Amino acid sequence: MKISIFVMVLSLTACSGATEPSASPETSTPANESATAPAAENEKAPLPEVTRPQTETFDLMTGEGNQSHTATLHQGEGFSLYVFEKFAFDAAEGRLFLSSNPEYDVKIGSLPANYDLKQLETAGKAELEKFGEVSDFSGELVEHPLGSAEIYLQASSGEGIRDYIVWKSETGDAFLFRLRNPKGEEASDFAGPVLVSLSTVQRDSK
Repeated sequence: MKISIFVMVLSLTACSGATEPSASPETSTPANESATAPAAENEKAPLPEVTRPQTETFDLMTGEGNQSHTATLHQGEGFSLYVFEKFAFDAAEGRLFLSSNPEYDVKIGSLPANYDLKQLETAGKAELEKFGEVSDFSGELVEHPLGSAEIYLQASSGEGIRDYIVWKSETGDAFLFRLRNPKGEEASDFAGPVLVSLSTVQRDSK
């Protein structure tokens, strides 16, 4: 399947965390039950779990034009996402980072159903104010992989950019992304692909 996502590498991106790619989720196939087994021992076979493709291809609009890149499905703690070749993912910490420089990273966390948006916004501003002046891009994100964000706070300084984002997937599950995008040559290599990866975050089906 080929998914086209056009990435405008604006000044929007950037957080903290650790490493180690995780395997894609396994699906268990129930063993065939014997026709002669006593009825009391026969259990209802679980419905097969809907799995995501192991790989997906995305079109990234970069400074060199539109290019196709393949991403591999990785499993985190209760969620999965697609990760591009130059990135690594630490499943235990929910941390996605640039393989060549782990300082470029994003920490991904699932939010409970009853999360308090106002509390998160206050916490995000307090966190980012330590880094620099905070800008608010919450709401619809034009030509941005995430599409929209309930909270999109960003602080920039001579050291780079930090983002604090509360985002909902198409299935209505909410996540908190803390991005760290230091100033340097690898900033653009990180910004575009990492946002596309975040747009594929999806909570595991129960």
